[in-house]
Amino acid sequence: MPTPADPVAIARDLIRCPSVTPAEAGALSYLEHLLAPAGFSVDRPVFSEPGTPDVENLFAGIGSGARHLCFAGHTDVVPPGDTAAWRHDPFAGDIAEGRLYGRGAVDMKGGIAAFAAAALDFVAARGPDFGGRISFLVTGDEEGPSVNGTVKLLAWAAARGERLSAAIVGEPTNPAALGDMIKVGRRGSLSGTLTIRGRQGHVAYPHLADNPVRALPAFLAALLHPPLDAGTDRFQPSNLEVTSVETDTKVVNVIPARIEARFNVRFNDRWTPETLKAEIAARVERARAETPLRRGELPPVEAELAFLPVVSDVFLTHAPDLVETLAAAVEAETGRRPALSTSGGTSDARFIKDYCPVVEFGLVGDTMHMVDERVPVADLVTLAAIYRRFLDAYFA
Repeated sequence: MPTPADPVAIARDLIRCPSVTPAEAGALSYLEHLLAPAGFSVDRPVFSEPGTPDVENLFAGIGSGARHLCFAGHTDVVPPGDTAAWRHDPFAGDIAEGRLYGRGAVDMKGGIAAFAAAALDFVAARGPDFGGRISFLVTGDEEGPSVNGTVKLLAWAAARGERLSAAIVGEPTNPAALGDMIKVGRRGSLSGTLTIRGRQGHVAYPHLADNPVRALPAFLAALLHPPLDAGTDRFQPSNLEVTSVETDTKVVNVIPARIEARFNVRFNDRWTPETLKAEIAARVERARAETPLRRGELPPVEAELAFLPVVSDVFLTHAPDLVETLAAAVEAETGRRPALSTSGGTSDARFIKDYCPVVEFGLVGDTMHMVDERVPVADLVTLAAIYRRFLDAYFA
């Protein structure tokens, strides 16, 4: 019997690669050297875009057949911050008190390690002719601009004839304990900018200026009230959050000519990007028509609304052979029946949904991006067991 793959050792070795976005730093090379001897074909395409860093990616696959399961993830990590604040070097992969410490332990080198161990053991037991195909789609651009990573790697793979049946994204999905939650969809994300224009002047002579700051509260009230919706049976309520407010002057004795408010909306399946934009535009127009810069003295304020390209549309995965098979594997290994959730932010699942049904399931996310990011080694072993049980059932 071959020695089982060790997810803890794999996670430790990945953590020791300081792959802060967009640096590869040996993480993808390590995966290649791990998977290729087991029979996986490995490609390392590099994608470019003006104004963004070049990013190296990895696509590895084994087997053939109509049923093709893809595991998607990223080896890039956010910066560790003040390394002196860490109890353990963020790139040492130290194990202490039953926990593996390091940047990426949870988000998401631990998830990659668990699936790699599961896939290696599955292939060792079943051989490469197991009646289907398993692939790894791994980027170095998830924590960065997300321009030269998964979105281009998916198109690259499709152009080479890869047809995905289902995908698991190994992001940390569990709020408190392994087995709590599978993400089966996400709300959409739409960002925009509201610009209100006035006339610059001296604060001592306000009658010679038009202060756009005075108009801002009415516009913010229109954007925020009433709430966009009360939620749906599978999604949280849509919410608009104003994330920054800036003027074009930084001194205290000048009335600004312009004020700009940026906002982001996380929206559910009550909306499409088009209907949501129309609703926001109508609210801005209502506020504009009713709000002079100076009460009774001027016509309605000049306001402009601009939207950024849609980061992600709302989606919900309907695929019992994926969702129920994974939920059963989670329950068998943890004793917990996972909630099927659409909460949280965006992930690379927003790109994968256009190619195949996709869910997200990984580790507990309570320390991701934090100082002393860490994962219980027992959770790595259990997650690998969940993935292995899922592979056995999915390719039964």
